[in-house]
Amino acid sequence: MESTVKITAAEVNKLRQATGAGMMDCKKALVEAEGNFDKAIEVLRKKGQKVAANRADRESSEGAAIAKVNADNTVGVAIVLGCETDFVGKNENFIALANQLADLAFNYNTKEELLAADFGGMTVADKLIEQTGVIGEKLDINAFEKLEAPYVGSYVHINKIAALVGLTANVKNAETLAKDVAMQVASMGASTLSYKDFDPAFIASELEARIAVIEKDNEELARLGKTLKNVPQYISMAQLTPEVLAKAEEEAKAQLKAEGKPEQIWDKILPGKIERFISDNTTLDQEQCLLDQNFIKDDKINVAKYVASYGDVAISGFKRVALG
Repeated sequence: MESTVKITAAEVNKLRQATGAGMMDCKKALVEAEGNFDKAIEVLRKKGQKVAANRADRESSEGAAIAKVNADNTVGVAIVLGCETDFVGKNENFIALANQLADLAFNYNTKEELLAADFGGMTVADKLIEQTGVIGEKLDINAFEKLEAPYVGSYVHINKIAALVGLTANVKNAETLAKDVAMQVASMGASTLSYKDFDPAFIASELEARIAVIEKDNEELARLGKTLKNVPQYISMAQLTPEVLAKAEEEAKAQLKAEGKPEQIWDKILPGKIERFISDNTTLDQEQCLLDQNFIKDDKINVAKYVASYGDVAISGFKRVALG
């Protein structure tokens, strides 16, 4: 039997504003709920649960990456709200929801706490289920990071990658420094701040894997009669002990002597050779250690030197989130 309850445009608009659902979905929900607003929300939520169950195995690798800092730049949060398609990820309402969740995230420390948080009378987890029914795609918080420091800066690249960087002091032009380094993190990625944080077993494993790749390449290069690649002995500053560096210096001196270079000019040549030796044998650091990466705005210096140009300040930590 068809419902005789009359649903007004104002009631439909109120439900739309509360849920983000389409006009027809809101009208149907209100009719089913016989005009009861709270029951209509429950109708939409149940629809979301059905859609979510049907799409549980879908990939939510698209979406929006958001980074925000609080008013005094001492706390930053970064989240990824995931969906299934780039089309939805660019939708204004979807991005607005991601921003609301990022604002809420300042009050929590983990993804689990955020999902359990209140969001307009329901949990965030329930809100995502509701919106799954509204949008028709699986939604999830795919990443959540929080960073606290005397000064925190952020950078977001077209809602695809978001980064946070913490400084040890709120120095002059801290905003520029933090943003530049956050841009570095977003662009280049990094697994650690310094080579000092590497586990020796990880370095050994990486070296073994890289040698295996180069040796395989060299087999093909030898077959073609081409120049072979250098097989590294070291890949991190953590391996370049004083003894290793001293040996490298002795070998450099022997080379200069063999080349007939006058001994009185060795002191001018040796620093460059040692610097080259270090550069050639710290490829892991250059790839994965933030401070050792070439600075994206000036590849003649590394990030550590750029930070040092701001005076008595250091990077205390960083976070990065990205789609996918």
